[in-house]
Amino acid sequence: MNFIDAAPIDGVRLTGDGYLVAEARAVRTGIQIYTGAEVGKPELDRVRVYRPEAEVFSDRSLASFSHIPVTDDHPSVAVTSENWKDLAVGETGGEVLRDGHRMRIPLIVKDAGAVLKVKGGKRELSAGYTCDLAFESGTTPSGEAYDAVQRNIRANHLAIVHRGRAGMECRIGDGAVAWGIAPIFDNAPKEGRMADLRKVMVDGLQVETTDAGAAAIDKLQNDKQAIEAKLLDAEINHAAALASKDAELAKAHAERDDAKAKIVDASALDALVQGRADLIDAAKKVAPNIEIKGLSDAAIRRAAVVAVRGEDAIKDKSEAYIDAAFDLLREVEPADGMRDALRGGVKTTDSLTVNDAYAQMLERDRNAWQGKKESA
Repeated sequence: MNFIDAAPIDGVRLTGDGYLVAEARAVRTGIQIYTGAEVGKPELDRVRVYRPEAEVFSDRSLASFSHIPVTDDHPSVAVTSENWKDLAVGETGGEVLRDGHRMRIPLIVKDAGAVLKVKGGKRELSAGYTCDLAFESGTTPSGEAYDAVQRNIRANHLAIVHRGRAGMECRIGDGAVAWGIAPIFDNAPKEGRMADLRKVMVDGLQVETTDAGAAAIDKLQNDKQAIEAKLLDAEINHAAALASKDAELAKAHAERDDAKAKIVDASALDALVQGRADLIDAAKKVAPNIEIKGLSDAAIRRAAVVAVRGEDAIKDKSEAYIDAAFDLLREVEPADGMRDALRGGVKTTDSLTVNDAYAQMLERDRNAWQGKKESA
């Protein structure tokens, strides 16, 4: 993570060649206050960052501030071997030492324009550096609470910035376009700080932004995904509700059609009633004593045949055979002795003739299903 830190320029003097030689006290120990966005925690209002002495004054940390570029304000990018000629106006010396709770850093400003600015009152130095920021709570040896700790501090450059009218009073930096996330001072120019950029993907496009910007983008993308998920759930629920309504309508239509199919019109009902009456009348003529209450049409025909010919006559017979036997019986007129006497008198036949007639009737019954009619 990249930081800046400000301090005044001390002991300024000019060389015979017009260079400005000075010393800076920068990168102090202790606690500094940052906004959450400056340290990649946009959900937090402020963060107390602790810079321990052991980290600030470690051999590697002190050595990293030797022979680094001096710039006029913080550049928008880190100073490297590829851009230092365009960005540097001087450099630091080789002997960086501890001075109380700060570093003492010797430097030389060689650019004439930058020298004039320092002489005109632009007399603060701000260190641009990187470090590892660990979010862990604790308390300093002096009893101050903190939320995060800086470790592995490594310098990149020293920037000449304007002196604040209120002196060295620090305020919380907004970090909007900051290269780093250390405190800034009252009139330190926001547009001049170097930005540590990283690449992130936004809707398939690669974008360069700061750590704070990346955190904000990540939050927005997560919010977008959550909203899209809610919309998808709403669409699924809506489709399910429509499908349920369609099923209810289809069921209602089916029930209506079924009810219509069961409704018998008047003529069909008359035909059914007449057919039933004709069947009952025929059955009573064939077998006057049969009980027909509660019987179906087929059961009535069967009962009539059994009453006349007995159960054995239709045992194991098909429904078609029984129907044919019933039709045959309903065609035979019932015996009427008085009527027969009036027609031609009483005639007698021998037993052989009667048996022959009975045999012919049985034969005709057996062949009834073939549609043949045998003469008796």
